[in-house]
Amino acid sequence: MPTSFLPYEPKQDFLLPPSLSEWLPENHLAYFVSEIIDRLDLQRFYARYEGDGRRNQPFDPVMLVKVLVYGYATGVFSSRKIARKLFEDVAFRMLGAGNFPSHRTICDFRLRHLPELKELFAQVGRLARELGLVKLGTIALDGTKVKANASKHKAMSYGRMKEQEQKLKQEIEALLERARSTDAQEDARLGVNQAEEELPAELRRREERLAKIAAAKARLEARQAEADRERGRHPDDEQRPGDGAGRPFKHPFGVPDDKAQDNFTDPQSRIMKMGGSFEQCYNAQAAVDGESQLIIANGFTNNAADNGEFLPMIEAVKDNLEELPKRVLADSGYRSEQAFAVLEQKGVEALVALGREGKNRMSIDPEHYPASARMAERLASPGGQKHYRRRKVIPEPVFGWVKHILGFRQFSLRGLTKVKGEWSLVCLAMNVRHMWALQT
Repeated sequence: MPTSFLPYEPKQDFLLPPSLSEWLPENHLAYFVSEIIDRLDLQRFYARYEGDGRRNQPFDPVMLVKVLVYGYATGVFSSRKIARKLFEDVAFRMLGAGNFPSHRTICDFRLRHLPELKELFAQVGRLARELGLVKLGTIALDGTKVKANASKHKAMSYGRMKEQEQKLKQEIEALLERARSTDAQEDARLGVNQAEEELPAELRRREERLAKIAAAKARLEARQAEADRERGRHPDDEQRPGDGAGRPFKHPFGVPDDKAQDNFTDPQSRIMKMGGSFEQCYNAQAAVDGESQLIIANGFTNNAADNGEFLPMIEAVKDNLEELPKRVLADSGYRSEQAFAVLEQKGVEALVALGREGKNRMSIDPEHYPASARMAERLASPGGQKHYRRRKVIPEPVFGWVKHILGFRQFSLRGLTKVKGEWSLVCLAMNVRHMWALQT
């Protein structure tokens, strides 16, 4: 008896319209993303379109939000790839529901609505709290370096800028002198009323390069001046105050060290140590709930150090969930006498390492650093040691999921404000995906 196969007719049209609810398995992530977004308040997205007299109908913001969140939750970050997925991928096509926005529309929507996407992150956190997923008993803070959308090879040191600036000025002067000599010869041959030729291409290139270097130098000098003011210096100081020997400062006010660098592609990114090498990066922060490992607050800085982010992250938790955690864990990078004292006043138990883990801790003067001395006592207690041992297993797996499961290792956008918004979108997508995993 011949084998009987199931019918296969690729050219057969549907007799009845297909239902979107039958395209994917019942518990698919795409359905969960759609249900979560439908429960959120998207009024701020729609407010941008009210009363602007548009002739063409824009795409519905709820559709674009669902597509963006699902894209980031499945490791699709490029607007071009998302636009292509809307044609090729069943899950994206279900969320698009017959809409096929171009990659430019998706990119513009993401850029335009970064503040609103950050607010959605907070809404999802509150929803997780209502569902009982976030307990706020113990949270942990940590930061991770994420590559900027810029190459470290597009950076230049201040010392190198000064050398290049002087070299380019000499080359420009030589080219101008040669151009003047050529003009004089042509005037003698053709007459002075002859139309002026455009500047030679090599001259334009050098002038453009000189302008970029001058702008980068100005940024470094402004950054250094701000740092000097924070240290109590002023523009006309020349030596350290109260110094009987009259020792001068290492550098004049607002003059950077020759090794200070600026990047031409993304000037707000910084060179940071990442693994065993140095890369052009940003420092992304996250506060993670100890029970669910959901991200309950996120922060962002272009400073490689974490200690200035301790209190802002705790305040972000309070803003998002309208409640402070009972206990917060962090490594020695967040050590701060002021932050310890503030958290004690708020009734939050903090367990923050005072030195490298596994190393002998330095003695702390309780008279000058009372909050740090009390922190050392808590860390030395059996209960403190028990709680602090959980620090690594709370936030670090989340960063592992973001980088190795989602594949988010580099920002798509440039500039501190834009990448800060994109980090909120990453955290939002990570939370939605993790909530789906917790409930399936």
